[in-house]
Amino acid sequence: MESKAFLTVDDGELSIRDCLRYLQSGNKLQQFIADVLRQYVLEQELTTREDLEIDDAAVQQAVIDFRIQQDLTDPPAFQEFLKKNGMDAIAFQKQITNNFKLEKLKAIVSGERLQEYFIERKVFLDRVILSRIIVESQDMAEELKVQVQEGGSFEALAQEHSITDDRMVNGMMGPVSRGTLPDEIRAKIDAAEVGDIVGPLELENRWGLFRVEKQLDATLDDQQLQQTLKGELFERWLSEKIQKMSVRLQVPE
Repeated sequence: MESKAFLTVDDGELSIRDCLRYLQSGNKLQQFIADVLRQYVLEQELTTREDLEIDDAAVQQAVIDFRIQQDLTDPPAFQEFLKKNGMDAIAFQKQITNNFKLEKLKAIVSGERLQEYFIERKVFLDRVILSRIIVESQDMAEELKVQVQEGGSFEALAQEHSITDDRMVNGMMGPVSRGTLPDEIRAKIDAAEVGDIVGPLELENRWGLFRVEKQLDATLDDQQLQQTLKGELFERWLSEKIQKMSVRLQVPE
């Protein structure tokens, strides 16, 4: 009789029902189904769309580049690589082709919405480099601000008086997303120039002085950022497609 095992573990056999039950008991079934649906949608898009044609020459060049980068120019070494990864040359080339198609699909999906999405997300993409001095009382913060204005070293005062761990690095916070700053602080920082001292401002029952070190405005000219946003838009598009699907789980007896 033909085995109905989905997995064989040592001498034991696990059916699909067993595996699904284990996934469910480990709170992993929902994510498992989501991953399956994601791959299903991707495969449907990559195999049925007519606007994802890829130049054969580009694929062949990508294969050559990969083999050179991975030191697989020797045919036996490449064959061993394919065998180790459970592929043959045709499957490997198809994988490269699908990678090209996927990038093209991301560009198509995100193309018309990229500028709008960038504007929507800009407050979180813009960053500012700040240094700070955090103390317990408003009076102390006011006194320290006067000392800085009279020529005192912000760095030395941060090391001496600030109660946060970054006092060890002169109060330097590093790049902070504007969107994560409390509204009052963000408004003051946005109105300040580099080098300005902002505050004292109350923050969770403490008082802070902030020095603006540098404004880092996000731009779509940043290719890495552009790729990140395209990826986010693509995942949103995929999620929307999956949500519209009618899905029913049928477990064999």
